[in-house]
Amino acid sequence: MEYLFKGQLLFPKFNVSMKFSNYMTLLYFKDTDTLLINFNKREIHETKDISENVLLELDKSGNVVSMTIEHATKQAEITNFSFSQVSALSA
Repeated sequence: MEYLFKGQLLFPKFNVSMKFSNYMTLLYFKDTDTLLINFNKREIHETKDISENVLLELDKSGNVVSMTIEHATKQAEITNFSFSQVSALSA
């Protein structure tokens, strides 16, 4: 279950997923306090440790596929999340 209010996602007290644009998804796993952000569906070729609790998954060309944040509630303010898609500015 998810709650969406004026572009703002409030995570409930259990697992939640939210899909944006063509593929971008956010998955929060309450039981492990892990946040997984998928940016696309490309195959993961390599995982880099950004820090002890943050992993960055890359495709064969080095492009970002996803990001994993362990101990998410301690690493980021995930209880309140907002998403805005900004249109290109005209010249």
